[in-house]
Amino acid sequence: MRIGELARLAGVSTRALRYYEQQGLITARRTANGYREYGEADLRLVTEIRSLLGVGFTLEDARPFVACLRAGHASGGSCPESVEVYQRKLTEIDDEIRTLLARRAEVTEQLTAACPGCVFRKQEKS
Repeated sequence: MRIGELARLAGVSTRALRYYEQQGLITARRTANGYREYGEADLRLVTEIRSLLGVGFTLEDARPFVACLRAGHASGGSCPESVEVYQRKLTEIDDEIRTLLARRAEVTEQLTAACPGCVFRKQEKS
């Protein structure tokens, strides 16, 4: 399939695909007239990359997942290198949560000090 079709099927722009190619995450084969050609495996790679980006991973984080799929595994997350990225990302998220909770407590203290009679409302969880 050509770049436009891959972009449409994967829900990305052709510019994004060219960037992924430039970063070495996908590889296009070239036809005699220079057009980029991609296969079903490339669609799987782009889908994996987009999924990871969608939950906060970087393109650099995606490399082990792409390598795992290229090695023939059914899931990009099934290789030890990918598991390490998952674990590192969870640690980062936990650190961010702790930071946000500390910041929230500080803002709550400031609100209480600034407005002793005010009623503090907790936000509803979505």
